[in-house]
Amino acid sequence: MIGFLIKKTFFDLWDNLFKIVLINIGFLAVAVIPILIPRLIPITALSIAVSAAGVLCCCVYLAAASFCLKQVSDYSFFGFRDFFASFKSFKTVWLSGLVFGGFVILMGIVITVVLPYYFSMTSPVSWVLGMLLFWFLAAAALSLQFFLTIRSRMNNTVKVSIKKCFLVFFDNLGFCVFSFIHNLILLALSVFLAFMLPGPAGILLFLDEGFRLRLLKYDWLETHPEAIGAGGKRPKIPWDELLIDEREKTGTRSFKSFIFPWKD
Repeated sequence: MIGFLIKKTFFDLWDNLFKIVLINIGFLAVAVIPILIPRLIPITALSIAVSAAGVLCCCVYLAAASFCLKQVSDYSFFGFRDFFASFKSFKTVWLSGLVFGGFVILMGIVITVVLPYYFSMTSPVSWVLGMLLFWFLAAAALSLQFFLTIRSRMNNTVKVSIKKCFLVFFDNLGFCVFSFIHNLILLALSVFLAFMLPGPAGILLFLDEGFRLRLLKYDWLETHPEAIGAGGKRPKIPWDELLIDEREKTGTRSFKSFIFPWKD
């Protein structure tokens, strides 16, 4: 499943290269606020407030992008008219982005302020509390990386989407860890490509592709309840069978077809 996920994400990213780059350029334009303000203005309550507002704007932008990029993983297409039209919905794009931005800001405060405070103390109790907070933060990061994807694909409420994030984490720990590490690698690669590729859009596309394919597992379990063993024993998911249609739709390509598609 992992191999096919990486392959499909790459194919979809390549087929929509121009749109992916444009989405990333738009994100960089929005991200100028939280990145440059602290460097142009002395650290004051105003600069912190403007930076926080910039982070929220970035997350709202990513929420709009996630609603459009899911069409790519669904073998469909989106136009930028759809992208800008998505900002009209407060309950979907704006609320999702603001909530996700709140998570990002809160995690940033915990990482830069709270954890260093606990670990700077010599008391064993403070170290235990710091470690507990660290592991809770790690679990939250691994879970909430799918928040925008779940919110856009499932169209649940914010509360239900958060709950499903943690359900996905506890039921798919290895997949969540892999996704997080994979996205860190994509982020590092993006630095060398000036965030044009794969960038935030590429990361969102990968998360949506992964979650959409993961839903096939639950569809299969729903139609095969007998597969769940006694005591809730984890069943072996027949991924080769579940991905037959997906593989047919995605197809295979040669290296030449990526560079010279008109020669195929």
